[in-house]
Order: sequence, then C-alpha cells, then structure tokens
Amino acid sequence: MSDLNRQWLLRARPQGQLSLDDFEYREEPAPDAPLAAGEVRIRNVVFLCAPTMRNWMDPPGNSFYPSVPLGSPVMAPAVGRVVASNNPEFAVGDRVSSISTWQDYATVAATNLRKPTKLPDGISFVDALGRFGLNPLTAYFGLLEVGQPQAGETLVVSGAAGSTGSTVCQIGRIKGLRVVGIAGGADKCAWLTDACGIDAAIDYKHENVEARLAELCPNGIDVFFDNVGGDILQAAVNNMAPKGRIVLCGQISSYDAGEQPEGPRNMMRLIYGSIRMEGFLCGNYAAEFPRAVADLKAWHEAGKIVYREDLHVGFDQLPAAFMTLFRGANQGTLLVAVDEAEARATR
Repeated sequence: MSDLNRQWLLRARPQGQLSLDDFEYREEPAPDAPLAAGEVRIRNVVFLCAPTMRNWMDPPGNSFYPSVPLGSPVMAPAVGRVVASNNPEFAVGDRVSSISTWQDYATVAATNLRKPTKLPDGISFVDALGRFGLNPLTAYFGLLEVGQPQAGETLVVSGAAGSTGSTVCQIGRIKGLRVVGIAGGADKCAWLTDACGIDAAIDYKHENVEARLAELCPNGIDVFFDNVGGDILQAAVNNMAPKGRIVLCGQISSYDAGEQPEGPRNMMRLIYGSIRMEGFLCGNYAAEFPRAVADLKAWHEAGKIVYREDLHVGFDQLPAAFMTLFRGANQGTLLVAVDEAEARATR
C-alpha cells in the first residue's frame, strides 16, 4: 500500500463546456483512521468515465441525482480492493465495485446507496467496469425491461456507437429486432453496420435525421432508445409508431452545454399515438444484475457481441480522459486504470 492518497477535486462548477480548470489535483497522507461500523476502505484500481458524472458536478437542487461538493473528490463508479474493513460482509483483499471518488483510497459505508458489491472470480477489474459493467447493464435493462421489445419490431438507438448504445443495438439484433443506429461520422456508422451487424445507420453530422428515419422506418419506430436528447429525440418522436416506447437513458447533447435539455415540442403526438416515454436508472434493477451479467457473458463467449474499450493508464489522466466523452473522441467504454497489469487481474 502506498502512503500517499492522490485526489482530483471538483474545484469549480463547470459553466458550460468542461475545462481542466474545473479540477484540482491534491495529495494527502493515505487514510488510517479507524473505520466506523459498516465501513470499508477501498484502494481504487480502475475508474469508469460515464456521461452522467457531468450532472453530478452541477449545483445542488435536483433531488434525483447527487451533487459533488466543491473541494471534494469527484464522484465516479470504480472498482478496487478492500484494504481495511469494519463490515463482516467484506474482508481485506476482496475485489469490489462501488460508486467511489477520484482518489486512491475511498471509505465507503456499506449501508448507503454507494454500497460496494463483490466481483466474481474470473472477471478482471477492467471487464467488471467495461463489458459487464454499468454501461452494458444500463443497455440490458433499459431495452429489455423498459423498452419491452418484441421480435420483428423496429428499434432505433441514438448515441449508437457509444458504450451503452452499441450494446443496445446488439442486444436488439440478438432479440430479433430490426435495428437502426444514429451516430456521428461515417466511420462510426460503418462500424455499427459492419462489426455490430445492425441493419442501418444514420450519420447525424451529414444527414437529415428526421428524413432518414422516415425513409428507414416507413411503419414508424417501435422502440427508441435515447442517449442524446435534443433535436434527435424530437426527430424520433415525429417518427414513432402507434404504441411505441421511448426509453430515456441520457441527454448527452446538453450535459456540457450549461443548460437544461429541451423536451419534445409536440406532446400531443405522444397522447394520440399512445406512445410511452419512460426514464430509468440502472440501479433500479440491482437485484437482477447477476442474471444480466450471465446473459452478457454468454453472448460475449458466443461471439454475438463485439466490444470496444478505451483504456487510459495513469491516475493523472482522469480529468482529460473524462472530457473526451463530450467531444465524441472516445472509442468504446472509457476507463482510467491506475495500473494496467493489476487492472487486468481476475482474482
């Protein structure tokens, strides 16, 4: 164990687009204070950079998601090893996943919403946050539980080349849906059709999304899985089939804009079309995670899902790596490992 605890703090509330000046690096002695009952101390090994973390940096006021206090380490999903425990459920050496913070050592109360969960043997730290982590679990439950797709229906996915979106596309294909993805750039669209095996892709940077949806979905969209919001959500609403379902997963088009996302402008279309629009949180389905991981693992082993990870190595990389999410510069699940060799360990 190191005697140093490195931290990245939230120095300022981001005003619009994220800046490196919004973060501050600090070092302090590694914590050694006694743990309260139920607490565990974790040495973080890999951090997930997830778009929703940008919301957590906003001022307090939205009761549905937390707000990182200024001057505190940035909150983030992470995996690591237990180095001290005052909880009978966890032993020193256990590998765990939790909602942690950007620091080497985090103390987590195992009785709150950030309660850690143990990683099964045979799955690396990287895979626990990557191919079997928050993003694919979000895709799994958002599509299958909220979207309730039926074989033969048409599924459209925004942010389709991202970590969550590409998994949604491929689960849809596995379940017998006709899948159309929306992504930015010809290379991402080609990857979706060639590697992920979906039926069609729309390049929102160079095509009229609403017009292309009308061409590709002449009978309307049965399930729209939205990671983006804004104009793309509006285009999908205008092309929904009767009794269609809109799964609200994210609004990344507005996260880094410093303003609240706009909703659809023609809500009467939802009423007259008997269209359901529903948001969700992956954590709502925590009790079902083992089932989802088992399915995802089986699909990966059978070669039915392709997966990309964008792994950055070095604690110093955290803020800069996180910012690439909002430029669309990452290629796959965006992770930052403190040490790559340990990050690949499966025990």
